[in-house]
Amino acid sequence: MHNLVRSTQRGRLALGVLTALLLAVLTACGGDDGGSGDADGTTTVTVATFNEFGYEELISEWNAEHDDIKIEQVKVGTWDDAKANLYTKLAAGSGLSDIEAIEGDAMPAILAEADAFVDLTDAELDGRWLDWVAEKATNSEGQMIGYATDIGPEGICYRADLFKKAGLPTDRAEVAGLMGTWDEYFALGEDFVKKVPDTAWYDSSVGLSQAMLNQVENPFETDDNTVAVDNPELKAVFDTVTGNIAKGLSTRLPQWSDDWTSSFQNDGFATMACPGWMLGVVEGNADGVKGWDFADVFPGGGGNWGGSFLTVPAQGDNIEEAKQVAAWLTAPEQQAKAFAAKGTFPSQVEALDSPEITGASNAFFNDAPIGEILANRAEAVTVQPYKGPKYSDILQAFQASILRVDDGSQEPEESWNQFLADVEALG
Repeated sequence: MHNLVRSTQRGRLALGVLTALLLAVLTACGGDDGGSGDADGTTTVTVATFNEFGYEELISEWNAEHDDIKIEQVKVGTWDDAKANLYTKLAAGSGLSDIEAIEGDAMPAILAEADAFVDLTDAELDGRWLDWVAEKATNSEGQMIGYATDIGPEGICYRADLFKKAGLPTDRAEVAGLMGTWDEYFALGEDFVKKVPDTAWYDSSVGLSQAMLNQVENPFETDDNTVAVDNPELKAVFDTVTGNIAKGLSTRLPQWSDDWTSSFQNDGFATMACPGWMLGVVEGNADGVKGWDFADVFPGGGGNWGGSFLTVPAQGDNIEEAKQVAAWLTAPEQQAKAFAAKGTFPSQVEALDSPEITGASNAFFNDAPIGEILANRAEAVTVQPYKGPKYSDILQAFQASILRVDDGSQEPEESWNQFLADVEALG
């Protein structure tokens, strides 16, 4: 959902500066537990999200059933946009929504600024989330700073009609058997682009690199938060992705760009890494396009891409109401409905076994049993990349290094060396 970035500088505040500003403003502008009401006596709780959370129908359901608290969604296109707004208004001490959605990769930095957010720990909610998901939102003092929404087990979305054009199998089980490893996936792609030269094999070099990073245990930092980007596993991902650019396997388009969005409509590519939340994005961008399917496979085993959290900023006026709404939106029942709406795969234990998940199919993807596939893909995840406080900023720099090769502004070796320098400059 959620973390691809067009610029290494856009929307960032240095962590040290942010900390100093927060300490100054939170004292003067702390939240008021008493809340604030509208003229008619109701309290409006604003919920800021990005991409697709599947909340539209849920919010309508809540508002129809509640007179005292109303939910208003504030939605932007990408985490980039949300992040810029979040950091700016955290520093200002005011202006944030009552509930702010946070992309999962940013949670280590958010935990480092836990005083700017409300502790959401609630004994009644113990055990709601998968353990590894709850840990991502819990700081060293045991405070839960965010309620997890979804996780992102990955399968492969593919255009069966374009596979047929290339003389490849189209049945999803057969397709899954063709790409169990990354070597198989890329070899199949080379064969594909030879037969269908006007169509790329996958949607984005950066997106593909993210999918591969999700299988690296320590891509950027060691477990003690030491930055260590000059490591063989990370370099292998960089070399593999940039090496395939020249072979025509990538669209060479920045993910989330207008051109990338348009490529869904003009046979721009044949496959893409698809966490559950991406299914709704594909369906929206490829509206009217026939031939999409979803395979129960991910090269190299399993991978989790994304997942988000709902936080309650301490600067808000409706803290108690916001906590109530955040708990409701992340309850198993609501997450099952969000999955049905946009494919956001639940992080809640009870939801995973619900018939709404296990029996779910998607007509747009040739009636693929998406619930079963995503559950299988979740079980296949064996590695969770370590994400320290600098993960998000280093990821931005890494993605920028891929984009420079994509757009031809730098050769791979030059771009890699600039990446190393950019990371060193982060301090």
